Amino acid sequence: MKDSASQMNLADRVIGHLHTVVSHQSLVREHCFKCGLYRQGLLHDLSKFSPSELIPSIKYYQGYRSPYNYEKELKGYSLGWLHHKGHNLHHWEYWYDQINGEWVPVKMAYPYLIESICDRIAACKIYHKDKYTQADALNYFLNTKGRLFMHPETAEEMERILRMVAERGENETFRRIRQSLKEGKPL
Repeated sequence: MKDSASQMNLADRVIGHLHTVVSHQSLVREHCFKCGLYRQGLLHDLSKFSPSELIPSIKYYQGYRSPYNYEKELKGYSLGWLHHKGHNLHHWEYWYDQINGEWVPVKMAYPYLIESICDRIAACKIYHKDKYTQADALNYFLNTKGRLFMHPETAEEMERILRMVAERGENETFRRIRQSLKEGKPL
């Protein structure tokens, strides 16, 4: 049986992927603006239009999940993802460094942590569509092993804020984040 990416013609994959990216960016921008992160909202994921990311994303586009995950399943890695996480500070994977000869997680800067939360919520909305709930981003976070490799304070803060979204909703959470950013201190 053929996979869904190979069943689509090139034009459908191009249109589908670009629609997904632009819709995602629009949601992230809306969320970032509500939090007071205007610059990050405007610049979010611009690297997705670079050839390093755009070409493999179109090739592995399926429409219901990240093309990077599909590429990883097929090849064991994704060059598009490696480029993306290396150029976008809102991904926790960017925040790794070699210190004293050992690779360790570094605590994410607070504004990028907030952009990451906006990104996760938007991704869940895009891929879950009508089935989206405000607990989806928290559930995704809790059910992936990535959190185990994050800096402990970053993981703790992300979980705390995603719980707030799940329990109190986006509007209340974004309002409180906006205030915390104005005050220059974490939520």
